[in-house]
Parts: sequence; structure tokens; C-alpha cells
Amino acid sequence: MNRISIPRRRLVQGAAAAIVLPSFAALAQAPARQFRIGNQKGTLNILKGRGTLEKRLAPLGVTVKWTEFTAGPVQLEALNVGSIDFGDVGEAPPIFAQAAGAPLAYVAATQHRPQTEAVLVPKGSAIKTVADLKGKKIALNKGSNVHYFIVKLFEKHGLSYADLNLAYLPPADARAAFEKGSVDAWVIWDPFLAAAEKTLEARILADATGVVGNRAYYFSSLDYVAKNADVLAIAVEELNKVDTWGAANKGDLAAELAALWGLPKPVADVTVARTAYGIVPITKAILAEQQKIADTFFELKLIPKKINVLEAAGAGVA
Repeated sequence: MNRISIPRRRLVQGAAAAIVLPSFAALAQAPARQFRIGNQKGTLNILKGRGTLEKRLAPLGVTVKWTEFTAGPVQLEALNVGSIDFGDVGEAPPIFAQAAGAPLAYVAATQHRPQTEAVLVPKGSAIKTVADLKGKKIALNKGSNVHYFIVKLFEKHGLSYADLNLAYLPPADARAAFEKGSVDAWVIWDPFLAAAEKTLEARILADATGVVGNRAYYFSSLDYVAKNADVLAIAVEELNKVDTWGAANKGDLAAELAALWGLPKPVADVTVARTAYGIVPITKAILAEQQKIADTFFELKLIPKKINVLEAAGAGVA
């Protein structure tokens, strides 16, 4: 039987090709990373308009997709079903999301913003003190940051939860009820708060100063945090740049927000003036604030089970 002789050099080249070619194929098939952001009309919208996040993430092979939402709870539902990777939300919705089993991870927080939520009464109201609210009909959004605020406000003034007569209404319906006189007071946040002050001449009875901190949060999923810490770090850096710019250019920021919200600029001016700017990393102390809210909501039977907020800490929490 004749043997076919193959030069050693060709054998080596063939072996090298066998090694190299699959490597190129593997690289070609490597999935590109995505960063899917759920944004409300606020800082994230401004960041989107700048386009700086996309520029910074492009060298990492990360594409950015934006989806606008009307409220935090809807964003968190999208996170739970795997439709988004990142978003912004108030302090209360994450409590409900975690209690419902969402894979939530806290990524960053805003400064305390106690002046941006308050109890409003009509300008001619006979209600002059928090104690006067006992038994009065108060409109608020159930399970929101202001729900926690009113509970703690009553506690501070020696009143109990049983002294509250709450009408659970979303902001638009609550404003309508407030205008008609169907409720005696309205507990609400900016920019709805500022709009009611400016257009209805509503009076602030008490804001959250000295009662609760009222932060907002940026969130992701535990899985996304574990695999994309670099992406999230860049996102937080870019958001902080927007906040830093806003603090130094409040008039320009108010103009952008007024256009986003569809509200007169004087309303946005009021909101911007009493908002504290700057983003801070998540710490155990910050999550302890969230734990107090979670414990309160559990005691009030607003969530079905007691939760440990530290389980949503993500990585690197000090």
C-alpha cells in the first residue's frame, strides 16, 4: 500500500489553522452587550439627550436602548420580567418589588430631598397644624414615598395610623379631588407639588424636613450587577455629571425639565430650587433607611412578607 507523504511544514500550518480559525469564529459569535434603560421624565431623559453614555459605552461593545415609563412601579415590573436592566425610582416602589420577588439590586442613590414632598391644604383651609389633620380626608398614592411620610409625620405629632382617613388616589385623580374640595388635604411630591402651589395657590402644611429623608434610587438586577459592573459604574458617573451640571445651572435645568414635564417653567423653577443634587453610592446606612420603610409597610400590611433589604445590596456595599 502506497503511503502519501505530507511535508512536516504543511502539517504544522494545518494544525495552527485548526487552532486559530475556531478562535475567530468564537469571537464573531460573541454576543454584544446591551444596556436597556427604563427612564421616567427626569435626569435619565436629560442624559439620553446628551448622548454621552452611548459614546462612553461604545468602546466596550455595549449598545444602549431606552424605554420611557410613566412611573417607578411599572419600571420595576419591567425589571422583574427581564425587559430592562436599569432605571430610576422613588424609595417606596423597590420595597414592593422586593417583596414580590423581583431580582432587584440598588445601584446608587440621590441625596435626601425632604422638601420635595409635602402635605398640601387649600389656601383658605382652616387646617393650620398637623394635629388638625386627625380624621380629615387625605388623598395620597397608596404605597408611595408620601404614604410612608404621612405615617411618620403623624407619629412625630403624637397621632396614630388609626387617626388617618386616607383616600388612595393617583396624582391626577388626587389633584382633581383636591380642586373640587372632595378631600381636605393632599400628600404629594414634586413636580405635582410645585404645580399645585403655583396654579392652585395650595398651601404647604408640612414638608418632610425632619421627618423622613426622601431619596430616589437607581436600580438594576442582581444578575446584571454581577456581570456588568463596568457598565453600571459608567452610567452612575454620567448621571452624576448631569446632576453636577444641574446644580450649577438651575435655570437651564428647569427649562429642560419644564419641556419634559409639559409644565410652565416657574413650576420647574420651584422644584429645582428645593432639590438636593448629587448621587451617592449605596451603603448599609442607606439600606437601613429602606429597611425602616419596609418594616413600616409590613406592619401596615401593605406588603405580604417581611423582607431583608440587604439582599438587594448588589456588590461592594460599604
